[in-house]
Amino acid sequence: MAEPLFLLADSAIVGRLGTTELAGLGIAAGILTTAVYIFVFLAYGTTSSVARLVGAGERTKAIAIGMDAAWLAAGIGLIVVLLLYPAAPYAVDLIGAAGAEPGVREAAIVYLRWSLPGVPAMLIVLALVGVLRGLQNTRVTLWIAVTGAVVNALLNVLLVHGLGWGIAGSAVGTSITQAGMAVAAIGYVVGDARRAGVSLWPQLAGVRLAGRTGVPLLIRTMAMRVLLLLTTGVAAGFGAPALAAHQVALNVWNLLALGLDALAIAGQALTGSALGAGDVQGVRDATARMVRWGIGAGVVFAGVLLLCAGILGPLFSDDPQVRTALTGALIVAALTQPIAGYVFVLDGVLIGAGDGRFLAYAAVAQTALYAPVAIAIGLWGPDGKAGLVWLWTAFAGGWMIVRAVVLRRRERGDQWLVTGAYR
Repeated sequence: MAEPLFLLADSAIVGRLGTTELAGLGIAAGILTTAVYIFVFLAYGTTSSVARLVGAGERTKAIAIGMDAAWLAAGIGLIVVLLLYPAAPYAVDLIGAAGAEPGVREAAIVYLRWSLPGVPAMLIVLALVGVLRGLQNTRVTLWIAVTGAVVNALLNVLLVHGLGWGIAGSAVGTSITQAGMAVAAIGYVVGDARRAGVSLWPQLAGVRLAGRTGVPLLIRTMAMRVLLLLTTGVAAGFGAPALAAHQVALNVWNLLALGLDALAIAGQALTGSALGAGDVQGVRDATARMVRWGIGAGVVFAGVLLLCAGILGPLFSDDPQVRTALTGALIVAALTQPIAGYVFVLDGVLIGAGDGRFLAYAAVAQTALYAPVAIAIGLWGPDGKAGLVWLWTAFAGGWMIVRAVVLRRRERGDQWLVTGAYR
């Protein structure tokens, strides 16, 4: 939940600068979350691989794979920075900044460029957190995330409003925090590696394995990020207030989604470990329990968000149009949380089983089904708040229902239940 907490804090702090800055943050945040989470296989693939090896009694090999994944993350992060910095103006235009109100494009470019130094750090964190999850050591990841969220909020208030750095200060504060999180994660995992006698230098075979395991999950994530960027692009056509509201609503949705994803991550670790030990019935039993937890947590999240939907607006903006549009989107997001809880748990179970190829095909097909609906809403739907509600109904409602149906059919079969130390 660290990254959406960062962006929520940024939204609340930047929102006080004005609607233009908040809308610019919305565009830049869409690009940044894509740049980070398109490579979420660094966490998810590592978790399942490490968990399988731990279940098979090969802990030293498990830690070695994690170290290689961290080196791969550092290399990918550096490439992302080198490519995205000069391409920032084109990237924000692609997401909808070119047709937005004056000042939105400039704010998006500033935030995006000042945030880029934190991208390699967050990718390293993803990989090393994957190691810790696979080892079922989630207390360390909790402290890293909570400390990062608190430090980020304090730094942003200081830099944006205390020193008057504006939207750039928010990005700088987040980058500094992300670097600190990476240092903390590296320190812990390196200590574990030394105790296990694992080399700290990358092994080419291990890096290749991490990359090959991650390819299907990369395709899956790319399809989902295209869907999310398309949704942001359509929202940009409804005007700056609607775009600003969408940005906040999407961060709230991401926060709740990744809160529910905690159960999915447990599913990754428990499923991988059980399959590594050859315990198929244990996987079935754990899946049934986690599905119940997922739906129940979704019901709780729905109730909390419904209670808060009308009062969150003033925390992020003084603009009444932004507040009204945000309330509508959050109500839709709240009503769909039980479906989300079900979907995220099954997604995590299949990732833990290493069923990445199926998940990649499914994600591409689901995005292909959603895209024409979103485009039609943008072209022929109403403007402003009403258009945003339509868009969120298609996104948080329609898309998630399709995912639930597809994942249920897969989970009912046996093709994904492959046992052993390696898939």
